[in-house]
Formats: sequence, C-alpha cells, structure tokens
Amino acid sequence: MSWFIAALRKTFNFSGRSRRKEYWMFILFTFIISVILTILEMALGLEFNENFGILTTLFSLILLIPSLSVTVRRLHDTGKSGWWILISLIPLIGGIVILIFTLKDSEPGSNKYGPNPKKAAI
Repeated sequence: MSWFIAALRKTFNFSGRSRRKEYWMFILFTFIISVILTILEMALGLEFNENFGILTTLFSLILLIPSLSVTVRRLHDTGKSGWWILISLIPLIGGIVILIFTLKDSEPGSNKYGPNPKKAAI
C-alpha cells in the first residue's frame, strides 16, 4: 500500500523515474479498489447502467492524472520519453507496446531523467 500512496503523492510530478515495483503496485491496488467498488455498486444498486457505476467512474476520474504520471515516470526509468504514452491510443498494438515498456528493467545508473531509483532504495 505504501507504493500506491507514494505514487499518489507524486501525482503532478511527471519528471524523474519510477521503478517497476512502484508502477505495478499502483496498478495492483487500483485494480483491487476498482473490484471492491464494483461489488459495492452492484450490492447498493449505484450503477448508471450495466457498464458504468458511480463509484468506479469517480474513482477512475480521480486516478486519471496519477496513472498518467506514474506511467510517464516508469517510461523514463526505461530510458523512454514520456510521450511514448501516446502510443497507447493505438488499439491493441499500443497497449502491448506500453506493457512491454513497463515490464522492462530500469536503465542501469543515471539517465537523462535522473538517478536510478533502485540504487536510491537499497
């Protein structure tokens, strides 16, 4: 949970680097909270229609900027520009490319986006 909160604290920080653990823990907790909210919506009948619920829509809107920032920092950690996030707008192919980039290990040492966050955490 501390990695999720750390990513939220850096909501408007699109510079620097985020290691894989920070990125994937953010994704994991976002998924878990979304599932819990969906179940809660179904139990309380808080759905707009069968595809959208009030709580999950609000949660998604709140996490839009933090999700973008942690993804940009993750791309920076692999040595890619944050602008690569725009490739996700291409259906299927874009998502696969972003998945591959976020699964890659950090660039060793410092890169043009800052020092390696793995070395700082050890």
